[in-house]
Amino acid sequence: MSAALTSQAIASAFHDACLSELDALKPGNVHRFAGGHGMSVADFEKSAAAAAPAIGAPGLTVGQRIERAIEATHEAVGQNTNLGIVLLAAPLAHAALAAPAGELRKALVTVLNSLTVEDARAAYRAIQLAEPGGLGEAHEHDVDTEPEISLLEAMRAAEGRDRIAWNYTNGFVDVFNLGLKWHAGGLARWGSEPWVTTYIYIGFLAHIPDTLIERKFGAHAASEVLDEARPIESGLSQSHNPKEMAGPLTAFDASLKKRGLNPGTSADLTVATLFTAALLER
Repeated sequence: MSAALTSQAIASAFHDACLSELDALKPGNVHRFAGGHGMSVADFEKSAAAAAPAIGAPGLTVGQRIERAIEATHEAVGQNTNLGIVLLAAPLAHAALAAPAGELRKALVTVLNSLTVEDARAAYRAIQLAEPGGLGEAHEHDVDTEPEISLLEAMRAAEGRDRIAWNYTNGFVDVFNLGLKWHAGGLARWGSEPWVTTYIYIGFLAHIPDTLIERKFGAHAASEVLDEARPIESGLSQSHNPKEMAGPLTAFDASLKKRGLNPGTSADLTVATLFTAALLER
C-alpha cells in the first residue's frame, strides 16, 4: 500500500488537473479552443498556479485551504475563476495528505464529517471574496452572515440549490461513482486525455442539471441544456474516433455562449474528477 502523498505531489496534481481541463473542448465553458463569459484561458492558468500551493499545503485546515487558495486567486486575476474547483479540491487534498491512495474515499468521508465552524467561517470569507454569480440570498446560513454551524452543515443547507454542496453531504458521489467511471471508460476507449476530459464534462452535463445555470437562469434552462447535451454525450460514448464529434461539440459551445449559459458546476466536477484520478494513481 502506498503512503500518503506529499504536499508537493498534491499541489502538482491539482495544478495539472486544472490545466488538463483547459485543454478539452467543453461546450459553454472556457477552453483553449474558445474563451467566453469575459474570461480567458490565461486567467485560469494563472488561477491554477496561484491556488495550487494552498491546496497542497501541510498543516492547514480545509477552511484555511479554501480561503488561502481564493485569496491567492483573487490577487492573481481579480475575479472568480475557480471557487467551485477549490471547494471540491480542498477536502480531497486534505484526505490525500492523511491517507494512502487506496483509502482516499474513506479518508474523505472522515474529513467531511470533521469539518468545523471555523472551516465554515473561512469558506464563507472565501465565497464573499470570490463573489460567485447567481447565489442570491438564502433563507438560512446566508454566505453574507457569520456562520454558527460547521461547513458540512452549511453545505447541507445549500445542497438543494448547489451540486457542490450536495457532493459535500453525499461523499463526493458524483466524482467517485460517475466521473471516475467516465474517466476510466474514456481512457480505455481513446487513451487521449483531452477527449477523456470532454467525455467526463459532457457526461456531467447530460446527466445532472448544472446548478450554476439553474441559479442564474432557472430550472427550465438547466433542464434544456441537459436535454441538448444528451445526444452529444451518446454520440461521443459510441464513437471510436472522438474527433468525429468535434463539429457538434463546437456548435453546442457556440450556442451556449451565445445564450450566456456557462455550465460552471459541470466544469468544477470535471476538474475534481481529474484531480481525484491523479491522487489515486500516484
